[in-house]
Amino acid sequence: MTTEIRNTIRFVLNDRLVELADVSPVQTLLDFLRIDRNLRGTKEGCAEGDCGACTVLVGRLFEGRVKYESVNACIRFVASLDSCHVVTVEALSRPDGPLHPVQQAMVETHASQCGFCTPGFVMSLYGLWMANPKPSIREIEKALQGNLCRCTGYAAIIRAAEAISSIGELGKDPLVAERNTITRQLALLKDGRRVEIGSEDERIVLPGSVDDLAAVLEANPKATIVAGSTDVGLWVTKFMRQIAPVVHLSHLDELRRISADGSGITVGAGVSYTEAHPVILRHFPQLRELWDRIGGEQVRNMGTVGGNIANGSPIGDTPPALIALGASVSLRKGKRRRTLPLEGYFIEYGRQDREPGEFVENIRIPFIGEEERLAVYKISKRFDEDISAICGAFRVKFEEGRVADTVIAFGGMAGTPKRAASVEAALKGAVWSEAAVEAAVSAFDQDFTPLSDWRASADYRMLVAKNLLRRFYLETQETRNTRIDRIVAVAV
Repeated sequence: MTTEIRNTIRFVLNDRLVELADVSPVQTLLDFLRIDRNLRGTKEGCAEGDCGACTVLVGRLFEGRVKYESVNACIRFVASLDSCHVVTVEALSRPDGPLHPVQQAMVETHASQCGFCTPGFVMSLYGLWMANPKPSIREIEKALQGNLCRCTGYAAIIRAAEAISSIGELGKDPLVAERNTITRQLALLKDGRRVEIGSEDERIVLPGSVDDLAAVLEANPKATIVAGSTDVGLWVTKFMRQIAPVVHLSHLDELRRISADGSGITVGAGVSYTEAHPVILRHFPQLRELWDRIGGEQVRNMGTVGGNIANGSPIGDTPPALIALGASVSLRKGKRRRTLPLEGYFIEYGRQDREPGEFVENIRIPFIGEEERLAVYKISKRFDEDISAICGAFRVKFEEGRVADTVIAFGGMAGTPKRAASVEAALKGAVWSEAAVEAAVSAFDQDFTPLSDWRASADYRMLVAKNLLRRFYLETQETRNTRIDRIVAVAV
């Protein structure tokens, strides 16, 4: 069957349709807004998705509904916006009109000082208000994890978030009142065609379906695959890398599905951290704090579980926990699929068990038994929005007071996410006791030779890894006859 092809990127920017036939693979939404459209309320602060000054809202149509999420325009590629609705701070209020309730709340609570970061905060609060008109302080803080302010401080901004609903009525907000209109508009734009733009050195492809994605990658095995761009975006903004030909997949609904059955959950490779959050927490409450500390809200809205695995980073947040849970990864090349244990996917630094033209299609996570205990610990310099110095995941199955089985996995201790095989062997069959744990601690030196970098020294990493095993033991004593229903995250 012949694939229908379109040669333009189409999306709605505030209240206008944009159609682009000439798009650079490395053009970011931030540059497009500021340079091409003179919309300069969206600011460049860090150019790496950390500060939130560039925050805008992007609405996507999924299963018949439009959902708006805050994203970092500095690392979001224009080519990924096909069939989306981009909303910038300029859309909130006309020059001759009243302030939007979010803006008015910021004024009334004196929540802006120098003003550079203010538009980003406004857009993050706008996204929160639409999703949750009366958030708790904890929910406000979580929504603002990805926004940094250097002069005003956060107390006034939190008060602004609490005040929005007393100033304006959500039902009268244009993005809510006109939701049906924009839904119909995006549905017309989302025509299921493959999008192709540019020549080989500048080529961009948005496949029409997952089957089409498989065909495109099989024919272009050296193409750069871009999902959430939270990693690839920095290749461009920080390292000036050329990434063409590039294949985008964030628009593929087939990869954004997550489901549960009697034995586990299956997560499509395109499922974002935000989309996975409710299902992960329902079945694995032990992962709550880890999941809430993956980047900021904008990064969680953009970044994908599949991307966190596919890039093979030794300090990715999810692989240690997923390895401890016995997850497997399904890979696809053309029509051929294969499945392997997640721990086997990581071979060495910069090298994964993925052939040219092959891509991660989904991740399978089995449930754990009632007799098993699980905990995950993320250690980082900042509590929020920071990369792990070390991430340790511990899973132990007990039978009559002994360790029947255990899986212990770490990130940040080797060139890949890696199991502590010698530590596991030392614990298996032993009575679960302080003496057994101390005997196993010495085996860490057989499993790991960590490196020193700006996040932590090798000695520190080794000491923390050993202490995390001790901590896990102490916590199992505190909850001897109950499941551990939390994780404890410690900042360096």
